[in-house]
Amino acid sequence: MLLFTNANKEEQFYNLEIDNRRMYIPKKYLATDKAEIIAFMKQFSFATIITAKDNLPVATHLPFMVSAKEDEIVLTAHFAKSNEQWAAVENNKVLVIFTEPHAYISPKHYEEGLNVPTWNYIAIHAYGEGNLITETDKVFEVLEATIDNYEIEYRQQWDHYPHDYKLKMAKGIVAFEIVVTDLQAKKKLSQNRTETEQQKIIDHLSKSNDTNEQLIAGYMKNN
Repeated sequence: MLLFTNANKEEQFYNLEIDNRRMYIPKKYLATDKAEIIAFMKQFSFATIITAKDNLPVATHLPFMVSAKEDEIVLTAHFAKSNEQWAAVENNKVLVIFTEPHAYISPKHYEEGLNVPTWNYIAIHAYGEGNLITETDKVFEVLEATIDNYEIEYRQQWDHYPHDYKLKMAKGIVAFEIVVTDLQAKKKLSQNRTETEQQKIIDHLSKSNDTNEQLIAGYMKNN
């Protein structure tokens, strides 16, 4: 079992059997293309951040901005200030999970034999240490970068808001960034099936009205 990570600013592979805290990734489902992984994170950027307090996992769902700076991957987002999870981010190991398209796979697509249903999906686990962004100017930069990332048309409206209103909004959040130190990526796309079976699944999912199933069909084609 293998793991992709950008620790020490280079791509390395580690044996997961020595650390059972890793995502379960059979070798055939391992994704290691850094550019592809970053593109997926950017496309499906509404992710889940998980921290632990008193041995209790806590999660929040947030939109993240994903950037590659030199050899580092940096995740930037913000909490509502009233969400106390922000206090667990700084100087602690945190996990951010990116996952979106997924599809049920029926055994009717398989050739003769004993078969069971399964699920196809893509998931990225990004570990790192968080740093809070506290300077007002930097907080505004996070807010405005978020606007530019998700709705550039709104930026002109935001720019005309009174400064006091924008300052009030900035004081109501806690911005932070995470430098990713451990990146684990899994693409489960029926790689264990024959080409004929895979094509049957692709044909079926491509005709679906479900966006998730259409996306999985696309990933299977590209894979």
